[in-house]
Amino acid sequence: MGPRPLSSPRPLVGVVADRRMVGPHPFHMAGEKYLAALVDGAGVDPVVLPSFGEGFEVAGLLERLDGLLLTGSPSNVAPARYDGPSSAPGTLHDPERDVAAFDLVPAALKMGLPLLAICRGFQELNVAMGGSLHQAVHERPGALVHHEDYDAPVEVQYGPAHEVSFVEGGLLRELTGQATATVNSLHSQGVDRLGQGLRVEALAPDGLVEAFVVADAPGFTLGVQWHPEWKVTASTVSMALFGAFGDACRAFSEQVHKG
Repeated sequence: MGPRPLSSPRPLVGVVADRRMVGPHPFHMAGEKYLAALVDGAGVDPVVLPSFGEGFEVAGLLERLDGLLLTGSPSNVAPARYDGPSSAPGTLHDPERDVAAFDLVPAALKMGLPLLAICRGFQELNVAMGGSLHQAVHERPGALVHHEDYDAPVEVQYGPAHEVSFVEGGLLRELTGQATATVNSLHSQGVDRLGQGLRVEALAPDGLVEAFVVADAPGFTLGVQWHPEWKVTASTVSMALFGAFGDACRAFSEQVHKG
């Protein structure tokens, strides 16, 4: 497989990094499953964006990109971001990623940059739009258990968990041609108050919001609570989501390069 001509580069998609300690050193990292899904499902090239925190204007990098992916993460959005109660002891937070994400979201929306937000990214997008989060959605009366079995093998953790219903007339129905889908579920946090300007796209059987779009965004903007990046090519629904995101990134890239 030879190099691509420089005259026809694939779109570049920024992937927000987690800042994690590995031994005594901080690393800026993104899960391979997200990067692979961008390559195999969206047909774009991923670029990991560092999360240095205050003092580094990560949003300035968006002018060089054709899309943005906000990934899932083991860490939770800090409750101070939505005036929530303190987290349970032992909850993992990532304040540097918080800074990066909440700088990136408004900049991307203003630019019309295609944006796909998954799990923690979905929660970040909700909070960035003025929404709030449940920190333990499974504790709500009548709620499903949405988090994974922490002792199960990873293949089981990311296996089918529950059905979601796609809103009639919404983007997900259009993209998938389906009214429902069975998805995985690996989260404790979830939408409490929906952010301003967000339109619900999918609901779990217990009523939890599982997907939304930014209704008046000038570009493709979709958030999902599940993990479509997991073995993306094995799921027609996941391929439809990543394919649509890739198409939006290509259209954005062509518009910019021709502009």
